[in-house]
Amino acid sequence: MSTEIDADNGSGPSPDSDNDVKTDTDGPRRRTGPLGDFTVTPRVLVIVAWAVPVGVLGAVAAWLLLRLIGLITNMVFADRISTTVVNPGTVGAPWWVILGAPVVGGLVVGLMARYGSEKIRGHGMPEAIEGVLFRRAVVEPKVALLKPTSAAVSIGTGGPFGAEGPIIMTGGAIGSVLAQRLDVTDDERRALMVAGAAAGMAATFNAPLASVLLAVELLLFEWRPRSFLPVTAAVVVATLLRGPLLGYEPIFGLDTSTWHITATSDALCLLAGALGGLLAVAVTALVYASEDGFLRFGRRLHWMWWPAIGGLIIGLGGLVVPRALGVGYDVIGDLLSGRAALSLVVGILVVKSLIWGLSLGSGTSGGVLAPTFMIGAALGALEGFVLPSAGPGFWALVGLAATVGGVMRSPLTGVVFSLELTHAWPALLPLLIASAAAYGVSVLVLGRSVLTEKIARRGRHLSREYAVDPLEYGFADEVMDPAPVVVRVGDPVPELRDGGLGRQRLFPVLDGGDLVGVVGRGVLRRDPADWVAHVVTDPVAVGPDDTLAVVRDRLAAAGVTVAPVVDGDRLLGLVSVEDLLERRQSVAGANRARASAGGTT
Repeated sequence: MSTEIDADNGSGPSPDSDNDVKTDTDGPRRRTGPLGDFTVTPRVLVIVAWAVPVGVLGAVAAWLLLRLIGLITNMVFADRISTTVVNPGTVGAPWWVILGAPVVGGLVVGLMARYGSEKIRGHGMPEAIEGVLFRRAVVEPKVALLKPTSAAVSIGTGGPFGAEGPIIMTGGAIGSVLAQRLDVTDDERRALMVAGAAAGMAATFNAPLASVLLAVELLLFEWRPRSFLPVTAAVVVATLLRGPLLGYEPIFGLDTSTWHITATSDALCLLAGALGGLLAVAVTALVYASEDGFLRFGRRLHWMWWPAIGGLIIGLGGLVVPRALGVGYDVIGDLLSGRAALSLVVGILVVKSLIWGLSLGSGTSGGVLAPTFMIGAALGALEGFVLPSAGPGFWALVGLAATVGGVMRSPLTGVVFSLELTHAWPALLPLLIASAAAYGVSVLVLGRSVLTEKIARRGRHLSREYAVDPLEYGFADEVMDPAPVVVRVGDPVPELRDGGLGRQRLFPVLDGGDLVGVVGRGVLRRDPADWVAHVVTDPVAVGPDDTLAVVRDRLAAAGVTVAPVVDGDRLLGLVSVEDLLERRQSVAGANRARASAGGTT
């Protein structure tokens, strides 16, 4: 153990273990904490209580956003006052409106971003992820107002985007702003921020379970009671409010009574899923190729003008396929019900993909989920003209789930979203096959998703893989040095100093058999006359049944690299950072050895 510690850097937690140790008289010792497998305290109930109003506000924000989108769409394209969400391409607007409205909308969004808040640029999910992971879940209050307003302007003037990204950012801002006014920790503020985001999603799509899964897979980066319970509370409240605000029925309810799903259908879902994964790869590459193009072009033109250029692309696409404009819930419904003609299917698949990917790279405001629904359903509908029929809309639904699983890299969310949007419960197994296949293709071909690539381009790194940390299932007494060099009160320090220190850097000080403190190696070297005055009497200590993760956290919190392991006042050994690294390295080495021998990790 070659780790050094200053003698005066010893403040830290008490030496008592957080876990109780119980011994069976006829069996091995069992290690059980006061809360079993979970790290949670009764304070989580307080956060759950605060998540309830967050859920209410998230539902209201979703309702207001959809009404505002409908109002702007009707005013711009139909010259009327109405808050009903309509497709801009179905109201008979003249060609110059279809071409020019997205340009004006992009210009307004650019001005709002430059003079309001640059954080409203983009589709919302990467910004929410950054807020959760890198900004301590702190969001400016003005973002809660500017993000939905800019999204309503962008979508209402024909932008081919969804409302979910902006509502995630808006709901998250609501939870964050509330939490900033409460006496809460960073983790609790993060839970409330994600609770608001998930509540907005649940109210928008009437999909509570998918919203919770999306929060876990895309925003929380953990599955713990401290965050899961508040998020679920907010989602439940928002879903209950969704009924009187926006309706109780599924958005794209399907009649599955005539479906006949066979083993052949299930097998062909592998092919459909792989094609969905390739589509996900293509549109993701298109988004970032567009962003690269705007960045190169931006050397001569301020980014404020980019959304207007993206709007021109949207307008040109709208002239070719007018129904590709806007959120397009009606188009998704036609695709899923099997009512869409081949011309519409191909037009949506090609034009929607192009105008969405190219305009999103301009930094305008709008979400990715609804466009992904549409192009995925279009791909599946196109496959339905070739593959054996299993029922109206079956292959469109399979394509939707596959594309969501590939674009978002959230296969479970893709499956559950598809089921909750349509209530097509018999399609569970086919959707799981297709979504998993698309996810596999996406991760094999692309290094990052449409969400994480944007974050990586800002100099951040994150991993969305879930795994058990080896330090979570090891204990302090398994890796400690059980026979460290100790200093006893009354020991002849000069003699000890001359040959008994070895390479050890921290020395427990014992009075009889009891630990009374610790002293650093430097003190014993430079001040042998009165070293007792430098003994740290309240050292950072851990118990034998503390997990190595607890040991790591205590060392990090105190800024030290080695600690005594104690049972009451009795010294059992020393544990250091090197011991933790050796445990992690031994697990990693075993995995590498298995992989090189042809095993799995």
